[in-house]
Amino acid sequence: MSFASPRSSVHWSDLAHPVVAGLISVIVNYGGTFILVFQAAKVAGLSPELTASWVWSVSIGVGITGIILSCAYREPIITAWSTPAAAFLVTALATTTYEEAVGAYLMSAMAFVLLGLSGWFERVLRLIPAGVAAGLLAGILLQFGIDAFGGMSIDPVLAGVLIGAYATFKRFSARYAVVALLILGLAFLMFQDRLNLSALRLELAAPVFTAPEFSLNALLSLSLPLFMITLTGQYMPGMLVLRNEGFRTSANPIVTVTGLGSVLMAPFGSHAFNIAAITAAICTGREAHEQPSKRWIAGVAAGVFYILVGVFGVTLASVFMAFPATFITTLAGLALLGTIGGSLASAMAEAETREASLITFLAAAANITLLGIGGAFWGLVIGLIAHGVLNGRWPKRALRPSGSIVSSGGRAK
Repeated sequence: MSFASPRSSVHWSDLAHPVVAGLISVIVNYGGTFILVFQAAKVAGLSPELTASWVWSVSIGVGITGIILSCAYREPIITAWSTPAAAFLVTALATTTYEEAVGAYLMSAMAFVLLGLSGWFERVLRLIPAGVAAGLLAGILLQFGIDAFGGMSIDPVLAGVLIGAYATFKRFSARYAVVALLILGLAFLMFQDRLNLSALRLELAAPVFTAPEFSLNALLSLSLPLFMITLTGQYMPGMLVLRNEGFRTSANPIVTVTGLGSVLMAPFGSHAFNIAAITAAICTGREAHEQPSKRWIAGVAAGVFYILVGVFGVTLASVFMAFPATFITTLAGLALLGTIGGSLASAMAEAETREASLITFLAAAANITLLGIGGAFWGLVIGLIAHGVLNGRWPKRALRPSGSIVSSGGRAK
């Protein structure tokens, strides 16, 4: 892997937006889904030391791989732990020893390394029609947009202030809207005395090595489901997020690097990490920076914030989780509005493929869960079937490895 030279120089004035985008993605990740890790640790009966090691390993691993990939390819390649896998472990760890679970993590991670080296995943991505990919992304993100306004029923003052501020900032200074929204939101929480950091004690986390144990039971009940859930629920939509914004990095090195990172961190408790999907969308769109060539800074910033959380173990993760749920959902939804709108516009742009894209959007938004596999996969499957039935042939336009949309005439757009 060679590090590409910057496409353009980076000035201090370019840092604010991508850095804040990276911070928001980290806050949303810890504040929105990290509770699943603590729930799984409780089910497994892990000690506080092993739980802290889990937090350390997954946070450090995510941070380092995100920084490496973003710097290497000058694109906002955001990595994260596998949220659907963590949800799966909440029940799966009840019937498996922790040592066997670590062995299962290793086997799943090695499978991702082999997948990345094979190049198979990238070849599949090239076949997905652009409209279907855009419809899938819009459907996955739709619930976050809805939740941004759904908070009005739960915490009308906080949600109302954030929504009103977002509209105002967009009207007078669209470029700084998300930055200002985060600052205003934190200030408002402190004004309401809902952000009490007086009891915060920064304690360094100590990684704890656990020797893995391998068994057929762990392979079948943990490794295989973990692999499939992470592949369909994280890698597939995560890569489509990058493609939808025109970024060109092949899936092969991303799967390989995150797989290798997962192999190294598994003995310390990390279940799986991968390219992010939802939180990546916060960093890949125009809200992160007007110029796509500067958005890679958001990937580096997110990686740095993940490492900081990891160094201090459970402490900072608990702080993010203490934010009011309405603050997290409203902030995430508003930060994703531009991506949702852009994805919908792309999905509906071509009259010939519009209905298939619409079906993909609705199927993904329905978040169908069958056979233990989540909505992103089934939305894509339904969308591809609809495209084949309605059009009777493969599309003239499809996502190429470069991430651009190429028409039958060969002109990239």
